[in-house]
Amino acid sequence: MSANDKIKELNLELPPAPKPAGVYKPIVIIGNTAYVSGHGPVRMDNSLIQGRIGEDLNEQEGFQAARQVGLAVLATLKSNLGSLDRVKRVIKVLGMVNCTPDFQNHPAVINGFSELFAEVFGEETGVGARSAVGMGSLPSNISVEVEAIFEIE
Repeated sequence: MSANDKIKELNLELPPAPKPAGVYKPIVIIGNTAYVSGHGPVRMDNSLIQGRIGEDLNEQEGFQAARQVGLAVLATLKSNLGSLDRVKRVIKVLGMVNCTPDFQNHPAVINGFSELFAEVFGEETGVGARSAVGMGSLPSNISVEVEAIFEIE
């Protein structure tokens, strides 16, 4: 099943593709590689999920925020590639969690992003190398930020 069809089957709604909030491009394509800049958890109304995991949000809320980041990244890919079916595989994901110093379960939060991509693209294509790290803060106090690299057609 194509990624575009899978989005429909899963009844997923993609938020508007985020616009740059600084001097950068949301996506840069070089050859068959797409580099996606850090994205935050953008909702359908363009608002952001904000707060620190371990203080304002719990781990499950962080997981949901990471999943929302995934939807924003999918929106950027679709907007710039024309079709999600051009994504051949996830190469690398860097997930950053805005959390308290004592929070240690960063991978469980970033699984919200990774599980979404596995659902949409399948395990072989949608799961790549990954890092999940904690941060003392993130821009606009967003709870999660993810950047990723994709192989495309």
